[in-house]
Amino acid sequence: MHGIKHYLLVFTLFVGLFVRADEGMWFLMFIERLNHRDMEKLGLQLTAEEIYSINHSSLKDAVVQFNGGCTAELISSQGLVLTNHHCGYDAIAELSTPENDHLTNGFWAMNHSEELKPKSLFVRFFVRMDDVSKRILSKVTKDMTEEQRDKAIKAEIAVIEQEQSEGGKYVVNVRSFFQGNEFYYFVYQDYKDVRLVGTPPNSIGKFGGDTDNWEWPRHTGDFSMFRIYADANGNPAEYSPNNIPLTPKVHLKVNIQGVKEGDFAMILGYPGRTNRWLPASGIDQNVKYAYPAWVEASKTSMDAMKRYMDSDDKIRLDYASKYARLANYWKNRQGMIDALSKFETAKTKAANEAKFNEWAQKRKNRKEYGTVVATINKYYQATNDKSRHDNYLSILMRSSEFANISRTLGAKMLEYQKTEDSKKPALREAMLSSIDEFYQSISMSVEKDILMNGLWLYMTKANYALPASLQSPDAASQNVATLLKKSAFSDPERLKAFVNGEAKIAVDQDPLYLFSKELATHLATMSPELMQLQMDFIAAYRKLVQGMRVSKLSPVQYPDANSTMRLTYGTVSALPADKRNDALYNYYTTLQGTINKYKPKDEEFDLPQRLIELNDNKDFGEYADKGGYMPVNFLTNNDITGGNSGSPVLNGKGELIGLAFDGNIEAMAGDVIFDHKLQKTINVDIRYVLFIIDKFSGAKHIVDEMTIIR
Repeated sequence: MHGIKHYLLVFTLFVGLFVRADEGMWFLMFIERLNHRDMEKLGLQLTAEEIYSINHSSLKDAVVQFNGGCTAELISSQGLVLTNHHCGYDAIAELSTPENDHLTNGFWAMNHSEELKPKSLFVRFFVRMDDVSKRILSKVTKDMTEEQRDKAIKAEIAVIEQEQSEGGKYVVNVRSFFQGNEFYYFVYQDYKDVRLVGTPPNSIGKFGGDTDNWEWPRHTGDFSMFRIYADANGNPAEYSPNNIPLTPKVHLKVNIQGVKEGDFAMILGYPGRTNRWLPASGIDQNVKYAYPAWVEASKTSMDAMKRYMDSDDKIRLDYASKYARLANYWKNRQGMIDALSKFETAKTKAANEAKFNEWAQKRKNRKEYGTVVATINKYYQATNDKSRHDNYLSILMRSSEFANISRTLGAKMLEYQKTEDSKKPALREAMLSSIDEFYQSISMSVEKDILMNGLWLYMTKANYALPASLQSPDAASQNVATLLKKSAFSDPERLKAFVNGEAKIAVDQDPLYLFSKELATHLATMSPELMQLQMDFIAAYRKLVQGMRVSKLSPVQYPDANSTMRLTYGTVSALPADKRNDALYNYYTTLQGTINKYKPKDEEFDLPQRLIELNDNKDFGEYADKGGYMPVNFLTNNDITGGNSGSPVLNGKGELIGLAFDGNIEAMAGDVIFDHKLQKTINVDIRYVLFIIDKFSGAKHIVDEMTIIR
């Protein structure tokens, strides 16, 4: 157990010893004690109170979580929000049709009335946080089983979340840190009326596609813009034409003076997940078993989609978001395999764990920590094959709408089937809408191939016990053909007839529903022996992290990312010279470099003629660098991960100089270990963002909303 005083003491002790300025994802409430002095040395000109305050407006009020998975920032007094193109991709694709293809052609609203509302999109403001470790851990005892411990903790969490919600005004999340050794609550406020303001065309916002993803030099205009709406009093409200643009507490000033190597760079955002405390045997499992299965299964589903996307515009738009998500993680996981293998990360971790185990065997430590490393290694050894199996199956269920039907539309249909006849009319329209929504964005041909190809791969490569219905060698092709032929879920009109009372369907006996349920059940099934090993592992992992901190043997002392707001700081930082980059120094890229990659009609490297003409004429407006070039992307040494996409990159005065959107391929091991020499954050230069809005798109009225520092 670690209370706040101990927490601060440990952090203070280790900041000087182990942590460099570019490593760490820090809680905002601790920056004054832990980080502020180091940040000032690098160029910070703000007080800690100006960054995070619960009593006054501060920088944190200008940064929001975007739709639960990315980060965004407010950049005008009229609720204008900037995030990555790939973060807004789902909404842009949803609002696109073959006739009005905003993904391909771009879109800019000329006034508020032209802004487009997606069906579902929200932003989350961070209000405050606090430490509740002592309170929660007082509810557990050493003689509790892991199940009992978990139940006691969840019960207290529910009480705290209710207490802090102020009658439902706020969303409250209590999160575990350091593998269950500490707990903090986070208070948020959600706004659900968020509308698309503008996006560059795909050829700019996604320039380089999968080929350039995770690569440097990079030339991607990865941004999109939205606007938050509120009721007349500035409160969250469901969509209404009467809602007005939100007047935020704080919006970021936009600095177009440019960046140079060594400049201070601070990022606030919502990093999704890191595993900096992951044991050596866990890294080995990922590299040798789990990630290879993830990569292969993702590529199989992507190939099934791509065949149809290339020949049909509707299918291309319908599957664009899903394909992009799969492709991103496909390359990410392969990059992690390569990086973790190259840097021998597991070997380094194992050496550190050996030192820990020596400390753990000392008489005073043996009772608490003596079996920790052995227990962890035993668990991973027992689950290596299962991790491979689970990734083949889980990626299939993530890719295939039909493989997951029992948990999506099938679950809704079953609930409707069980509803009393007298209550069905009230649910009918919503149910019919759910059917329309499900089928309007899928292709039966695509889904058939995803399911069939994914099942074949799973059956031939999982090397683990399979569900009963997949025991025969040709089960993949036979099952899919039979299931789709016999299932009501292959015919949306039949489902609608059932909802309208015009046809009978036994949903719980439908062959596709039963098959999907079988897959989900099989994925979740674990033997009693394995369940016990897992419980032992959870306890051992928690003690490993605790012991590593107590023994002072870990080079990591900050908490793993878990989608809570963090601050990371560093500087604009170059990679070694690279002949592929036309820039004078290898910390930025130029529009000319973008043009140099141009391949007419190529899916990834095509460019709009207007952009080429602007470059030829050097018509960059006020956004050109003092050196005469048009900047596109730049590098910093900030420590970020997925979820930081769209995060603001801020200078020492807290002014916006760019937005983070990617890491370099050398950073692929970054979720497990931070490489001080090679790991970089790739950012869109804010000057390129404004250039695209103003000079390329002719939407200068959007720039005029902003507070520009020239």
